[in-house]
Amino acid sequence: MSDFKSLGLAPSMLTVLERLKFTTPTPIQEQAIPVAVQGNDVVGIAQTGTGKTLAFSLPMIQQIAKTKKTGLVILPTRELAIQVEEAILQIGKSFGIRTAVVIGGSSMYHQQMALKRNPHVIVGTPGRIIDHLKQKSLDLKTIGVLVLDEADRMLDMGFAPQIKEVLQHVPKDRQTMLFSATMPPEIMQIATKYMKTPVRIEVARQGSVATQVEQEMFIVNRQEKDRLLDKLLDEYKGTVLIFSRTKYGAKKICKAIRHMGHTAAEIHSNLSLSQRRRSLAGFKSGDFRMLVATDIAARGIDVTNIELVINYDLPENAEDYVHRVGRTGRAGKSGKAISFITPDQKHKVRLIERLVQMQIPLSKLPSLPPERAYAAHSAYIAEDKRMSPNHRRTTFQYNRPKRGPSAGGHGPRQAGFNRRSNSARKGPRVHL
Repeated sequence: MSDFKSLGLAPSMLTVLERLKFTTPTPIQEQAIPVAVQGNDVVGIAQTGTGKTLAFSLPMIQQIAKTKKTGLVILPTRELAIQVEEAILQIGKSFGIRTAVVIGGSSMYHQQMALKRNPHVIVGTPGRIIDHLKQKSLDLKTIGVLVLDEADRMLDMGFAPQIKEVLQHVPKDRQTMLFSATMPPEIMQIATKYMKTPVRIEVARQGSVATQVEQEMFIVNRQEKDRLLDKLLDEYKGTVLIFSRTKYGAKKICKAIRHMGHTAAEIHSNLSLSQRRRSLAGFKSGDFRMLVATDIAARGIDVTNIELVINYDLPENAEDYVHRVGRTGRAGKSGKAISFITPDQKHKVRLIERLVQMQIPLSKLPSLPPERAYAAHSAYIAEDKRMSPNHRRTTFQYNRPKRGPSAGGHGPRQAGFNRRSNSARKGPRVHL
């Protein structure tokens, strides 16, 4: 196996890597870094958790020092942007590299102050980058290295128009690096249009899962998922990452896990950025043994010691299965991934197996614990189901002003809807 000394990195960079105990490059680093340090455009495809961040960070920092230009890294989620910035600073602080993170959910003012300090590297999400461009607080004319990380996820999340808008503000005379675990045709169209004869580096088959990750599936009815989850959480003693299809489901699953007697946190788009950061930090530190997440937050979770990934719900897209499973078995460690399959989801299983090009083992459902283990959660759901439609309506609309003559007036304008009445407009609201 090679070491970083053979990849064309500067001696000062090698000294920093040695101090941080980075000794052996991963396959994507070994193949991408020598191409990128020469200033060539790169399209890198590698499994999740194989070191793509370092594969573009090292050449980018070296190119910035050489050309005196600026780097821009675009990512799909806030959490991923924060973690990439931390990785860049880990290497770059020895060279005086300054960074700025521009993401939604945090103060625009503080981001503007960071941008005024002329950072060497800007890390951000597409929407917030465009916000700063419109407010003239960000100028991309000095960009010399552009990185699109998790490009397929940005496409899935509908960021293609924003990415194209950002690319119109970036100089054409630049180096572009595009990295992802999968590379659909739409991304390749962007690559061919906005990149200069990129070198394609594919160290693993698209959609492949790391060999050290053991995969397993159970066919289980929806009403028995909690009981199976209870069984598995008692069986596995390490850290567990659980995926829900929806943010509301994530909240209910987290509540059920706590009733089972485990520590758990949730991370999804309904939480503020600070709440999501606290959940992730608590999961990393061990304060929470379980973390329940949705796909929108999945790629911001970079924890190397996750023992088990549970797909409580199957993802909508087969590609997301690869990224979910890639949260375990990172940095060469072994891991386990278990998926709950309802009897009507066999077609989704076939799509996943076609993508990963393997038949995922189907295990016999074990004997499940009694339902009383999480009676509070069951009662919570039962209460929601028992609630009559009229009861739900009054629960969610108790603040709504009455309409018509019965409200004491002659129409909606006298029934609390008068636009000139500030008190009517600023009354209490219900957030669903």
